[in-house]
Amino acid sequence: MAFCLRCINRFPAATSLVCLLFLFFFVAVPGVDAAGGPEWSYDAESESGPEYWGDISEKYKACKEGLSQSPVDIAGALDVALPRIEFNYAPTKLNIINNGHTIVVKYDKGSSITIAKEKYKLMQFHFHTPSEHLIDGLPAVMEMHLVHKSNRGKLAVVGVLFHVGAENINFESIWANLPERPRQKRSVGVKINAIELLPGSKSYYAYSGSLTTPPCTEGVKWHVLRAPLEVSEEQLLKIESILGANSRLVQPLNERELKK
Repeated sequence: MAFCLRCINRFPAATSLVCLLFLFFFVAVPGVDAAGGPEWSYDAESESGPEYWGDISEKYKACKEGLSQSPVDIAGALDVALPRIEFNYAPTKLNIINNGHTIVVKYDKGSSITIAKEKYKLMQFHFHTPSEHLIDGLPAVMEMHLVHKSNRGKLAVVGVLFHVGAENINFESIWANLPERPRQKRSVGVKINAIELLPGSKSYYAYSGSLTTPPCTEGVKWHVLRAPLEVSEEQLLKIESILGANSRLVQPLNERELKK
């Protein structure tokens, strides 16, 4: 719905209908899980929507029963001495897929982060509009998740929030090659480096959570960067027109601690 409202505010009535049709198509139509699992969607009115993810399949029961789910509203984080994230990213060939739920940029081997002496390899990054995490109850217009995995199979995600502002030229190559249709892939002869897609300050909020999509696996180490980046209205509209609204609502914090 936030997508609809932003579209209607930006365009005259004649084109508002187009935005609403985009929303219906990209949100209401379920997609297939990337691992080949049962269908799920972001449509709140559908039995495949977020409220019912845990009922779709036994594999997805953590979405309903888990006590450490993501995303969360980041408010009242404790001030502690968090370990520094060491980013060791190298350039990668631009390999993008629209998996029906989000835009995924797959990353070549050889890039990683290190946190408290544990190394996590960068696997891919993807986007959500609007943001999934809230800061003091407020969403950002977009969120990027950089997904990493250790040799022990542990997951660590770095989240980056975006606000509307100046055009972000560091995303130019990605935005010029966004696949518009589900299951469409694009591999082009350019390289990007994910380090250039991050803010200068790497301070972050930390908590223990989960994947924000089915199967909602818990035990994920979340690191949401505190400094946001900017994207232009045009950049935001382009990815919104492809994805619609693809964000899970915030989940109960329960007994977990938020740190910064």
